[in-house]
Amino acid sequence: MLDAMYIGATGMQAQQTQVDAIANNLANVNTPGFKKTRVSFSDLVVSGAAVTGAGRSEDSALRSSAGVGVRVASAGKVFDGAELKKTDAPLDLAIAGDGFLELSMPDGSRAYARGGSLKVNAEGLLANQAGIPLKAGISVPENAEALLISGTGRVQVRMPGQSGLMELGQLELVRFAHPQGLLAQGGNLYRATDASGDAVLGRPGEDGMGSLAQGFTESSNVKLLDEMVDLMVAQRAYEASVKVVQASDEMLGMVNALRK
Repeated sequence: MLDAMYIGATGMQAQQTQVDAIANNLANVNTPGFKKTRVSFSDLVVSGAAVTGAGRSEDSALRSSAGVGVRVASAGKVFDGAELKKTDAPLDLAIAGDGFLELSMPDGSRAYARGGSLKVNAEGLLANQAGIPLKAGISVPENAEALLISGTGRVQVRMPGQSGLMELGQLELVRFAHPQGLLAQGGNLYRATDASGDAVLGRPGEDGMGSLAQGFTESSNVKLLDEMVDLMVAQRAYEASVKVVQASDEMLGMVNALRK
């Protein structure tokens, strides 16, 4: 009966994590470029309880494979594609397909983003809205009249009094073998981990990389209907775990009453 209470408690804790993830997904349903979180579960089993050899009993064999609840196996981002929304803003940039933009963090490390609304920071570099520059280090002249970014990452500007376009540089993308292993940093930024693997550099539109779309932003990949269904399932699972704990408590109360 004590085991049943612990099992029910692990179920409640696991479903609370699921509800928290769903709540965060729903809160960011209108956040451009947001990627939803998916929680995965695995069962807990008793380990090291079995007696090996001739002394192994039927009870110990049962205990060695008995379940003792559930745990959260992982809570990773889902990088499914989402709808691209046309904004016509020249500094809005979306990635149609696989890949991330690479940014140079103030501490010298690298962060990765699925496009977004860019700007020219105080140093004159093309950066995200937080002012973190792209790793390409593209400097935009202060008096530039128009900024053009092609689908293959070619960056050009039109300068006053010039008929042609000035080349500024080339944007590249990176991808990961297991993007769900990326660590979310907030602000739609991610960092690489051992689980995600190393970043693979490539040019947009080549070798399986996505292409760039200027004047577009990527919508959130959260689907309201799916999240509401998952929320109801999580609530019912939580309630079932609560009933297990309550039933175990009642049975323990009955046992204590028999001793009197």
